[in-house]
Amino acid sequence: MDHRDSRSSVRVRAVLSAAAALAVVTSGGVPGTAQAADTVTWTTQTVAPGVRVRSAGIENGAAEPVWTVTVQRAGTGRLSGAATWAAVGPRSWADATAGQLSADGFAPRVETVRWPDYADTPHGVMGLRVRIGSYTTQAAAQSAAQAVTAAGFHTAVDWTGYDADQPADRENVHVAVIDPRTFTGTVEGTHDGNVAQRATTSSVAAKLGSLVGVNAGFFVTSDADGVQGTQSGLSADHGELESMAAGSRAALIIGDGGRQVRVADLTTSVTVRAGADSYQAEGINRVPGLVRDCGRPGASPSELPWQDVTCHATDDLVLFTGEFGAPLPTGPGTQVVLDADGRVVSAGARGGTVPAHGAVLQGIGAAADWLTHHAPVGRPAAVREVVRDTAGKRVRLDRDDSIVSAAPTLVRHGRISVDAAAEGVVDPQDLSFGYAWANVRQPRTMAGVDAEGRLILATVDGRRTGGSEGFTLQEAAAFMRSLGAVDALNLDGGGSTAMAVHGVLLNNPSDATGERAVGGTIQVLPGRTG
Repeated sequence: MDHRDSRSSVRVRAVLSAAAALAVVTSGGVPGTAQAADTVTWTTQTVAPGVRVRSAGIENGAAEPVWTVTVQRAGTGRLSGAATWAAVGPRSWADATAGQLSADGFAPRVETVRWPDYADTPHGVMGLRVRIGSYTTQAAAQSAAQAVTAAGFHTAVDWTGYDADQPADRENVHVAVIDPRTFTGTVEGTHDGNVAQRATTSSVAAKLGSLVGVNAGFFVTSDADGVQGTQSGLSADHGELESMAAGSRAALIIGDGGRQVRVADLTTSVTVRAGADSYQAEGINRVPGLVRDCGRPGASPSELPWQDVTCHATDDLVLFTGEFGAPLPTGPGTQVVLDADGRVVSAGARGGTVPAHGAVLQGIGAAADWLTHHAPVGRPAAVREVVRDTAGKRVRLDRDDSIVSAAPTLVRHGRISVDAAAEGVVDPQDLSFGYAWANVRQPRTMAGVDAEGRLILATVDGRRTGGSEGFTLQEAAAFMRSLGAVDALNLDGGGSTAMAVHGVLLNNPSDATGERAVGGTIQVLPGRTG
């Protein structure tokens, strides 16, 4: 076993032992560590009966991260067809690149990168990466990278503490455990009354008087991809669908105000019926023709989920609900406005706002033609929404139920099971896609449920805010399993990762501008008094 493999083994034991210590604390024990190289500092808050928040700084004294220069491989995105750059490539490329670098007077090293133990990707060697130098400062690495770039290579400056095969020197984690057997309040996924807005997790928590709040699902962040704040995956507030699933992806079903919580891969369908005719809507509260994260029938270039990719549709029917608080999208096509009884009260050009207690249907392409011919003023247009799990069982929603979703699944039936390829966060055929998102340490927000029905909400800071480097997806899964989760999923992360207690931000978000405004949150709300 070489030096890198030895340190990797240390890293695995360190994370699992430190996370296991957190699991002991979660069940009321005394924190401790199983390895002298680790230092774990704990704090505990009993926020309310049945709600505890624990924070830890996990330090690994064996870690020796440095700045380095990574030489990237040119490629073509399998989905987009656009030029890409990958940090990992085949042996032939790595050897040829290292040879060219050596001829130019550099001292490259070639490192083997292995696949994480995902449930649906290859195992063993993923590829090789080519690097130059070890530097104590980012500035020194950037200076070295300029010389390599001048020699005709494409470079990136990387911190080795983000590498999965190297130990992180610090990880700052926060874990909230909500026990429905003793907690008298409620838990809900929420957009705070408007799916077309962005707000920080802590501001929503403060407004609602929340005990604990975390960010929730993926959302649109650019006007080019739709209306900012709208979800790019399945969501439901107070039992009503507010966005549709991007393929079959992981979701957190918060039933009965948090008393029945489970994780499942869910799909959605929406059927609009007017008279004897029907048409499938493929979106709720999004711009017709723009499908963020893909995953809908008719989407191009793929009907499968693809993380952070905007697909397009030429024939598209979209439903807008009363929680869409922004001006309706304009453009080619048509729309019909429905009253509270589902009857068409107006038809015409797209635009305006959703009426109180009503809804709007917008169509482009063939969907616009269908609306024109089958939904004239005065005719009822019934909307049927169905949510199903992978077993085909319908998930029925009541007013006390909510759903948040993201990707991928981390833990299933008590075992680590990261279906990274199926949920569209990596592509084994295109190593430029999702590599940093999934396989490099990042800030993460995670949710799960344990065998006793307790909801677990967890965050890890990353990108060296407060010194913390974050988790890979595989490390996130191992961490949630160590906390006792029998089912768990990855929520939105990166700069979105946030946890607030009593409306005050607890973690250190990674955006340079501070806490990011997000499209949805999970809030733990106190019971009503008086």
